[in-house]
Amino acid sequence: MTTMRATICDLHLNNPAAVMPEHLSSVTAATGSAAKARRERHRALIIPREHGAWGLLLVPMITGAGVAFRQCSHIFPLILLSAAALALFWLRTPAESLLGTSAMRAQTSEEARTVKLAIAVLGGTATLALCALLWAGRNADLWPLGAAVAVAFIAQALLKKLGRRARMLSQIVGTIGLTASAPAAYYVITGTFDLTAWMVWLANILFAGDQIHYVQLRLHTAKLEGLRSKIAQGWRFALGQGLMTTILTLACMSRLMPAFVSLAFAPLLFRGWFYFVQEPSPLIVRRLGWNELKHATAFCVLFIATYTLAR
Repeated sequence: MTTMRATICDLHLNNPAAVMPEHLSSVTAATGSAAKARRERHRALIIPREHGAWGLLLVPMITGAGVAFRQCSHIFPLILLSAAALALFWLRTPAESLLGTSAMRAQTSEEARTVKLAIAVLGGTATLALCALLWAGRNADLWPLGAAVAVAFIAQALLKKLGRRARMLSQIVGTIGLTASAPAAYYVITGTFDLTAWMVWLANILFAGDQIHYVQLRLHTAKLEGLRSKIAQGWRFALGQGLMTTILTLACMSRLMPAFVSLAFAPLLFRGWFYFVQEPSPLIVRRLGWNELKHATAFCVLFIATYTLAR
């Protein structure tokens, strides 16, 4: 009996899992869940949650660079611009988390340290990249372009304060700022801010504006059936499609933009008009996001290819 009691005591001291496996496993699972939740929260505090905004920044940069590479092959300035633009775009999320101006806020000292570290790394990266780009008076036209972007983002912040009725307008104004990466990429590669830079910027504003409007339309009219109902709710989008077509036509007729380039907008226009006659189907937001990514990729490829062939 004494030997048995000693054996049980020894098991308890040296291998507690043999005595209370269920209790310890539940504690381990709870600890793991808490750690996972903490990691996810830290990521939400420092990583931008607006996934579509990444495309609004990167698609113009890719198209601007793609058009510019037909003239020059200066890759290093583009690398510096990309690093600065991405760092500044990313910086907004941790800054808002620290200032408490977003839904996610740093609440503990550990979260505050994480957010401050992210701000330091991103701010340092952006500062070094911009200093290298602008050193000794180089790329001086980036100064007024940057000022215009700053004005756009300030205006967007003010429009957001007006609530839902100004939501679409605030998104369009923000889009003007994000799509400025197109002329910026073109400029740092070619060294000139000419008509092509303006046309690349205009094309990306039109593309991004139509894409934003379409996504909002799909989200708010997912259950509509029939052409009449869709027109009643989507007439603003239809008007935007017509306005985009008119602007592109005028730009091509006046030779501000090669007529061949308008083909890059064909999938976008077809998708928009087809919405009014297609059969109703359940809205799957993830699928909608992937479809818009496909349209963005197609636009990049077609725009660069047609601009290169047209010239």
